[in-house]
Amino acid sequence: MTAASLKTPAELAELFAFYASAGVDEALEDAPVDRFAEARPRQAERAPAPVAPARESRAEQRAPEPGLNRMPERPAAAPGLDVSRVPDAPARPMAAATVPDEGQIMLARQLAASASTLDELRQHMVAFDGCNLKFTAKNLVFADGNPSADLMLVGEAPGRDEDLEGLPFVGRSGRLLDLMLAAIGLDRTSAYIANVIPWRPPGNRTPTPHETEICRPFIERQIELVNPKVLVNLGGPSAKTLLNTTEGILRLRGNWRVHTTASGTAIPAMPTLHPAYLLRTPAHKKLAWRDFLEVKAKLRGLA
Repeated sequence: MTAASLKTPAELAELFAFYASAGVDEALEDAPVDRFAEARPRQAERAPAPVAPARESRAEQRAPEPGLNRMPERPAAAPGLDVSRVPDAPARPMAAATVPDEGQIMLARQLAASASTLDELRQHMVAFDGCNLKFTAKNLVFADGNPSADLMLVGEAPGRDEDLEGLPFVGRSGRLLDLMLAAIGLDRTSAYIANVIPWRPPGNRTPTPHETEICRPFIERQIELVNPKVLVNLGGPSAKTLLNTTEGILRLRGNWRVHTTASGTAIPAMPTLHPAYLLRTPAHKKLAWRDFLEVKAKLRGLA
């Protein structure tokens, strides 16, 4: 039944309603077209199948393309040039495999060991160009606080605020650290604060192992020159680097460890949670509070 065979408006309305429910929204032809009939293949009109080319012999199939797997040939000689007198190009020696930044690590060790004071160490670090982080940072973040204090705290790396001011822990994490120190009766005049990495990594990314190894001699020498009675490792990276361990900070924290300097001095070390972590996980502040109470008791016992 088509619209042409319908006579009454009611019949037309019923047909249009059917079209609408079927999703028909546009009339393309006056007469219906059987699309299924058009889609049926007609054997008589099919083009003859192309004749497959004869298979190549195995030798032809495996023949290499020109220039592949072949020794380079001498270029064609220019007129008047005796090719027999042209020497072969010397073979290029292979570069020896080296550990990246190994030379800079050795240089950092030499510079750190040669510093007899904190001022000399700082000057060496300002002049040192062996760490790529220096070229993206604005300032060297050396330390803050009292170098004669009994307590030294070491974090991982400076952030944006620290990079701008050239001092460690001055942003939100620093304000929380100040409150943590105040809770045990200390402040920045009675503590010394530094980082394993003295230059801010771009975008606050995690320092690479090579960047950490390059900077390790400087922070180890810094600890040795300060010679605190107690060392606090703020966060997992600081604890892993300075305590030579692979354990996670939640397993390390609250347990006394020992940091041994190059001269053989053993310094009691308390790994604890980083203030930035505590800002993200306030429920764990109670754990850091217990750790700082341990630090307070240790300082009293060593006074």
